Amino acid sequence: MAVITETLDEWYGICLRWTVGRPMARRASLDNKLAAILVVVLLSLLGVTGDYFLKLASGEDRFIWNRWFPIGLAIYASTAFGWVYALKHMKLATIGVVYSMCMILFLAVLGIAVFSERLTLGEVVGIVMAVGSLILLSRFAG
Repeated sequence: MAVITETLDEWYGICLRWTVGRPMARRASLDNKLAAILVVVLLSLLGVTGDYFLKLASGEDRFIWNRWFPIGLAIYASTAFGWVYALKHMKLATIGVVYSMCMILFLAVLGIAVFSERLTLGEVVGIVMAVGSLILLSRFAG
């Protein structure tokens, strides 16, 4: 979690340095985009929480009609409110990359920490490439 916080702080610092001397309207727009990115990251954490309950549901004999499935479903449904805010301030493609990368990282951590799953070398390489794609997107996005 500290790594994520440091990364968000670094992105915010880069964005603040980039806006120095820019018109105030540009800064407000950038602040909205940063808030939208934070919302997307929080939505991905909420989505991982829903995935946790769905993983528990999948372990039951009746994988849909059990106590865990409605909880996971309700958590997923609740993310729609945040999506509307994020979609208002960012491009769908950018949101998709941020959300997907966060989900990949958070689900990998959940699988390793909670469900004792192991990552293959190919999966580790894929995660590193996902992080690299987000860096490129945030650097060159318009």
